[in-house]
Amino acid sequence: MFESRLAAVAARIEARLCDHLSGEEGALAGAPDRLLQAMRHGALGGGKRLRPFLLIESAALFGLTEDDILDCATALEAIHCYSLVHDDLPAMDDDDLRRGQPTVHKAYDEATAILAGDSLLTLAFALVAGERALPAEARGEIALLLARDAGAAGMAGGQALDLAAEQTELSEAEIARMQALKTGALIAFACEAGAIAGNAGADERHRLRRFGEIIGLAFQLADDLLDETADASQLGKAAGKDRARGKKTLPTLHGIDWTRARLAELVAEAEGVLAPFGDRAKVLIAAARFIAERDR
Repeated sequence: MFESRLAAVAARIEARLCDHLSGEEGALAGAPDRLLQAMRHGALGGGKRLRPFLLIESAALFGLTEDDILDCATALEAIHCYSLVHDDLPAMDDDDLRRGQPTVHKAYDEATAILAGDSLLTLAFALVAGERALPAEARGEIALLLARDAGAAGMAGGQALDLAAEQTELSEAEIARMQALKTGALIAFACEAGAIAGNAGADERHRLRRFGEIIGLAFQLADDLLDETADASQLGKAAGKDRARGKKTLPTLHGIDWTRARLAELVAEAEGVLAPFGDRAKVLIAAARFIAERDR
C-alpha cells in the first residue's frame, strides 16, 4: 500500500512539474528553450518525490486533499531538484551521474546548470504564492519557512558545512548539525508545511516538525550507509565517494552495525512522536520505515 501510494504521488508531482516546465504559461512563460530543457533534465524522469509526498500526507492529517496542496508540494520538489543540480557541479560534489543519467552540467554545461538550478529555486516561490486553495496568510508563512529551510540557515548552510568538513575533523555533534541542515531541513519543512496548510495548532505543528527532523536524520544515515555498502547500479550515481573525499559521516565514525541500530531507534522515536494522531498517521509512520530501510 505505502509504495503504491508513494508512486502515485510521484507520478502526480512529475506531471505537475512537466506542466510548469513546459514554459507555456506562468512564471516560466517566455523562458529560453535551452534553459527550460536543462531544467527539465534536472527535474523530470526519476526520483522518489519523497519530500512532496511527506508534505501531502502531513496536510492530509488535517483534512486537506492532494489538490489543495499540490503546487506547494511541487515547489518543494523544485527546490530539491535545484539542490541536486548544484550539488553535482564540479565546485561542489563533482558528480557525473544522477538517477542513472548524466548530470545537468555534463548534459549541457556548467553555466547552464547553475542557471537551471537558480530557475528551479525561484520557480518554487512562484508556485507557493500561486497556491490559491490556501489562505494568503498560510501561503506567506509557508514561503517564509521554505526560505529559511532552503537557505543559509538550512539546506544551503548544511552544504557549506559539508564542504568545509572535507578539510577538518568534526565531532559527532558537528556532523549531526551539518546533516540536520543539509538533509533534514527540507524534510522537516515538508512535515511542518503540511501542518501550516492545515491550520494545525502549536502542539500538532511542533510534532510534525519533530517527526520531520527525526526522519531527516534517518534519511541521511540511510544515505550514508548506502554510500558505504551499495554500488553505482543500485544508487544511480557513483558510490563510495564520500569516504574517498574525506567527508564526515556517522557511519564512518561508528560503523555499519551502529548505524543500523540507530536507524531502528529513530523509527521508534518517529512512531512515538506521531502516536497522538493514531491511525491517521499510519502512512507517515510507513514513510519513516521506508526511509530507514531503503536500499537505493
